[in-house]
Amino acid sequence: MNDKEQVAKHAARLVRDDMLIGLGTGSTANFFIEELARRMHEENLKIRAVSSSVVSAIKARDLGLPLVSADQISRLDLYVDGADEVAPDMTLLKGRGYDLVREKLLARAADQFIVLVDQGKLVSRIGEKFPIPIEVMPFAWQLVKRAIESLGGAGDLRPNAAKDGLAITSHGSLVLDMTFDATLDGGELDARLNAIPGVVEHGIFHRLAHTIFVAQDGRIEERHAQ
Repeated sequence: MNDKEQVAKHAARLVRDDMLIGLGTGSTANFFIEELARRMHEENLKIRAVSSSVVSAIKARDLGLPLVSADQISRLDLYVDGADEVAPDMTLLKGRGYDLVREKLLARAADQFIVLVDQGKLVSRIGEKFPIPIEVMPFAWQLVKRAIESLGGAGDLRPNAAKDGLAITSHGSLVLDMTFDATLDGGELDARLNAIPGVVEHGIFHRLAHTIFVAQDGRIEERHAQ
């Protein structure tokens, strides 16, 4: 069992009857979905799930998990997802995929947002390894980019996987992948990006995670928000 699978199974043990569970997206989240489905079938666990993406919805449906749509809920008991980076203050970088809005909605709606990572995702600051994805309204992308550049940001629109066009989110937005000076911490950058008109959402998840499970070499460390 690798670190991702171990930490996902550790998180799945927290699920109880009658919970409404938010399902993340990515390789670690897939292990969680698989373990959740196993527990439901083998232990007769009574749960419902909400997906953060079309990809995780398809996987959950294929495994028989009962799904409800996001427009039918006002809260979640638990949301479990991975992250691309985790800073010392538990600020996250997410959204290397294309569902920033739905992921942040579920994170805010959850009584408990649990993040599953391995040691390699721990960084000294947000943006250390990856650019920060910023979802923008298509008609406003140049104005938004200029505003971000005034904060010291540098980058451009994300190309699609085939490199023959632009990446489009599930909501029809474009994505700017931007890097920033190391002196800007995640909290400050979060606030500044939130204040820019035309920004739909961005990948900084500041003060949203309640617990982070960090897997390394067969051990799991739990970090809790203060």
